[in-house]
Amino acid sequence: MASLDYSKMLIEEKDLHVPPLEEIAEVLSRGLQATFETVEVSVVECPDLTQPPFHLTSPGLCGNPKLIEIGGPPYLMPHVQRDKLYDMVELVRQQYRDPAFLGGAGAGPWPYLDVNCEGIINLSVRNGTVKQGTRIVTVHPRGAAKGSSGYLQQTLPPTETRCALLGNYLLSDGQPGQVIKVVAKKRIGESNYITAIRETLKKHYGEKIVGLGGAFLLAAGRARMHVMPQFADAALCSDEDVERWLHFFEMRAPIAHLGTLVTGDHGLDLRLQHFHGFSAHGDGGHYHGDTTPALAHYEGYFVPALTMLRLDRPEHSHLIGRD
Repeated sequence: MASLDYSKMLIEEKDLHVPPLEEIAEVLSRGLQATFETVEVSVVECPDLTQPPFHLTSPGLCGNPKLIEIGGPPYLMPHVQRDKLYDMVELVRQQYRDPAFLGGAGAGPWPYLDVNCEGIINLSVRNGTVKQGTRIVTVHPRGAAKGSSGYLQQTLPPTETRCALLGNYLLSDGQPGQVIKVVAKKRIGESNYITAIRETLKKHYGEKIVGLGGAFLLAAGRARMHVMPQFADAALCSDEDVERWLHFFEMRAPIAHLGTLVTGDHGLDLRLQHFHGFSAHGDGGHYHGDTTPALAHYEGYFVPALTMLRLDRPEHSHLIGRD
């Protein structure tokens, strides 16, 4: 099945508020103390994220960063729109970016295995050459009933660069540079790591919309993750329907995650946060939060984006399935 033509879809772009890195670090350092017993936030040179446990296809997150949201949950529910396929390399080219790094959370390319899947997008383009590190996670065995299934993580080949339906990505030059490092240990509040970061920024910056993209590691403990099964036959009309359809698992650290967060929808019908994780031991999927708060240990690296790019925004929208 062919990917959609970017020249024929609605593309919108809006500026984001970009505070100084030191200011963001100070805001998070204070605000996250309500959620974690130990908080260490600093501005650092980005470590080489091509190394374990992150395994990114570019060493850094920096260089003209922007956030991208493509499609959205309305293309999955109440009924799936299978034609919503997007080529990520063509997206990079549409944005005239080379070198480029594209990473984040989306629905994997269902035609690749003829099954719905989670996508952890992780690819780069250098001098026209594609380096593919994207993982997909499927319910295993295929068609297994909820409660009796497992999951299977695979790496996509360089020839498969599509995602489906929806996605939230950081697009940058993938270069080294200064980033915000957020270490948090022992969760004492209700919010998960990403929600706590987003809500802290929202509380401080109010109507000034800030967006971050990057990667974080759950270094210790366990996390609640979901993996989408095959597309639902019946309509998914509520969050309760979605909850019954998804397959949930408790997964083991270390798990590296990629994704984005934004403090407001900017009139673009945005998903405010979305991170997917993968690991060397095969655990991975859509991050909901840790399940062992006393053991929780997070280490994240983030960059504030300059702009928000919205592609193929659904004409008819809803708020179902955005957790």
